[in-house]
Amino acid sequence: MSQQSVEVGTLFLHEARDDYIVVANRDGNRVLRGRLELKETSAGPRPGKFRVVVDGEDHPRRPDEFVDLARAADRIRLSEQTSTEGRNRLREMLDGYQLEAVTVRTCRRCANDGRYGPITSDSAIEHNDELICRDCARRELERELSYKGEFTGAAEERLEELLYESGDLDRIVDLLQGGLDPDLTKYDEVSANVDDVSPVRTDELDLHPDLSAQLRGRFDELLPVQSLAVRNGLLDGDDQLVVSATATGKTLVGEMAGIDRALKGEGKLLFLVPLVALANQKHEDFEDRYGDLLDVSIRVGSSRISDDGTRFDPNADVIVGTYEGIDHGLRTGKDLGDVGTVVIDEVHNLKEGERGHRLDGLISRLKHYSEARMETHSGYAGTQFVYLSATVGNPEWLAGKLRATLIEFEERPVPIERHVTFADAREKAQIADKLVKREFDTKSSKGYRGQTIVFTNSRRRCHEISRTLRYDSAPYHAGLDYGRRKRVERQFGNQELAAVVTTAALAAGVDFPASQVVFDSLAMGIEWLSVQEFSQMLGRAGRPDYHDRGRVYLLVEPDAVYHNSMERTEDEVAFTLLKGEMEDVATHYDETAAVEETLANVVVSGAGAKRLNDRMIGDVPTTHAVGKLLEWGFIDGLSPTPLGRAVCRHFLAPDEAFQILDAVRKGTGPYDLVADLELRDEEE
Repeated sequence: MSQQSVEVGTLFLHEARDDYIVVANRDGNRVLRGRLELKETSAGPRPGKFRVVVDGEDHPRRPDEFVDLARAADRIRLSEQTSTEGRNRLREMLDGYQLEAVTVRTCRRCANDGRYGPITSDSAIEHNDELICRDCARRELERELSYKGEFTGAAEERLEELLYESGDLDRIVDLLQGGLDPDLTKYDEVSANVDDVSPVRTDELDLHPDLSAQLRGRFDELLPVQSLAVRNGLLDGDDQLVVSATATGKTLVGEMAGIDRALKGEGKLLFLVPLVALANQKHEDFEDRYGDLLDVSIRVGSSRISDDGTRFDPNADVIVGTYEGIDHGLRTGKDLGDVGTVVIDEVHNLKEGERGHRLDGLISRLKHYSEARMETHSGYAGTQFVYLSATVGNPEWLAGKLRATLIEFEERPVPIERHVTFADAREKAQIADKLVKREFDTKSSKGYRGQTIVFTNSRRRCHEISRTLRYDSAPYHAGLDYGRRKRVERQFGNQELAAVVTTAALAAGVDFPASQVVFDSLAMGIEWLSVQEFSQMLGRAGRPDYHDRGRVYLLVEPDAVYHNSMERTEDEVAFTLLKGEMEDVATHYDETAAVEETLANVVVSGAGAKRLNDRMIGDVPTTHAVGKLLEWGFIDGLSPTPLGRAVCRHFLAPDEAFQILDAVRKGTGPYDLVADLELRDEEE
């Protein structure tokens, strides 16, 4: 193809050692690449040798073909990276043909590769002390990302956005290597939001004198969510669903109702939590606070195995328990006495897999227990239910299903900065160390040092990270004995520790007054965090009485999973959590869940099981479930068989029951049977 046939928009010239790169563009596309050498003549510099690159090979052309190309161009541009002497020679050569050229800032990498890459002050990206175009910067970023692992689209988009905003590739590379430039790590800021709620004074509360005196000694006014609950019938016995962010005072709502009724002789308080560790903590809190006024006992899930009654007094005024601990009491026919108040903490667990349907069934069975007792005990007025939850997506629907008054309070007493940085497991511990040190070295305007909660997904990792931190810290998880956990809580409260490193499953409900939360992992065990769990945990950062703001750091490992059952990677999950809307809370029933809860309801209420099923949150296919229970010999009519009672009291799913029965018939020893069950759980 002759040069005269090439239509040229821009002719670009760039010095490359002893000659010049020539690039011809048309409508943004390159139509020619070549090299030009100049020669000195009596008239000045003129084209000497001109070669065009075709399929990677140089093809010599006549020098005057370059002149024709230059004359055909709409514009001629010289790269700013060309030396002053080189530009002067090019201008002198072009002047000889009455052609003009303009010097432009261009990307050197593009020019060296035979591309015309003009850049402006708005589009230039700094890298290694030079300015390059966005395309070259993006390609360089992609190379860096390939060293770190596979990034998802959301993570790549975030990094590209930061690249273009900062105009500095070196800062982005530093971020990928664990750098903590706050302008780059900062994802957003959740503003402080304090609703205008007129507080209720504690000396105005209609409470038992002993409780009233204690509350007045602790504070003069209730917090907003507590004031809203009182004004909307809490002390009149109304059922309430209290939905509010972490650290806004929800727990005291349940305490006021339950302790007041217990002191007035109107029935005991059941305070139910999802985890044994939380039950232990709450039991200790209640014992310290109310132990001189009331008998306080605890009932946790381990009771359903030993069931020796140790520590548990069914006649106590206050019983702190896990969902499963109290449910086991109902399934085995224990007399809990007159229950005046049931507080279900973290009721959003209704949406969680196995725990969700069991909590749904427990609530229905507790209501049945209360109704049955009212029929046989004339002086008993029934049970008030108080449900406590972090923010949920469907609070009105959930309150309707629970037949409770909705008390919703959206407040963030201090702003929270949310940060994201990328690192592998080894780098994460080092970054956490930097963050803990930086936070502890800073004091708030209220005089408190910054302290950190580091969330991770295993007990082993808790110890590993804690050993890495230079400042005083401690691991904190359910595997530690009770005394050691209380010592850590006390040391943290006294500002003797810069950090606690804890499992997500435990510390989501533990009251550490931290200013900073660091997520070493976005998993809870082998499951990714839900938006609710994530929101609740990050809400631990920043307390209005201690701190000016909270900080949250997500340490994200690209392409990482913590179990082969995880379909998404940690970087995918990170941006889902940061952008995600709160999930709706609802309980979904498959055949296994429907059979298990229907059996429990038959054991507790016999022919009334359908009524219990009908008022549960989820839609239970009762007819199908009853058919399966009959088929499998778990019930006879609407009465449980001995086998059905055994399956129910041990919370067995049907397939687990069949596996145990089959093993017993084959003469499998108990240790081998337990090992087989554990292996099955691992495989699932």
